[in-house]
Amino acid sequence: MITIFMVYQVALVLVGLFFFTRSIVLFFNDYREPFYSSLAALVFSFSLLIVIHELLHGAALKITGARKVNFGGYLKKFIFYAEADRFVLNRKQFVFIALTPLVVIKLISLVAIVVFLNTPLLYFFIFLMSAHSLFCAGDVGLLSVFYKYPGHEIFTFDVKKEKTSYYYSRVFSP
Repeated sequence: MITIFMVYQVALVLVGLFFFTRSIVLFFNDYREPFYSSLAALVFSFSLLIVIHELLHGAALKITGARKVNFGGYLKKFIFYAEADRFVLNRKQFVFIALTPLVVIKLISLVAIVVFLNTPLLYFFIFLMSAHSLFCAGDVGLLSVFYKYPGHEIFTFDVKKEKTSYYYSRVFSP
C-alpha cells in the first residue's frame, strides 16, 4: 500500500511542479493568470485547505460514532489532527476516517479540473490536488499500521490528555 501511494505521490508532485513551472514561464510571456492561480492555490493549500482537511476527518469520526471530536496541531512540525478521545476504531473505521479527506478533495479537484480545463483556474486545482496529496502522507502512514500485521485484528484510540495514539491487536485465546 505504501509503495503504491509513494508512486502516486511522485506522479502528483511531478504534475504539480510541471504546471507550476509552466505558470512561471507563461508569466514571463505576459500571460499572468495561471501564475496568479497557482499562487492562490499555494496560499489556500497552506491555510484553509488544512482546516477543511481536518474538518473532513472530524466529520468522518462523527459518522463512525464519535461523540466529541477535538482538533489540534503542532505548528513547529506542521502536524494537524482531529481526534476523538478514547474512541476505539477498528480497521474499517480507520480506513474511512483516514481516506475521507483524500477522496473528497481529490473528487472535487478532478471535477474542477474538467470544468476549468481551458481556463487559468486549471492551475489552481492541479496545484491543490498535488499539494493535498502530500498532506495525506501522514494519514496513509498511520493507515499502514493496520496492514503491517496480516491476519491480526488491529484497533486504535487516542488519549487526548497524553497526546498519544495507541494501536493494539486483539489476542485470541484457544
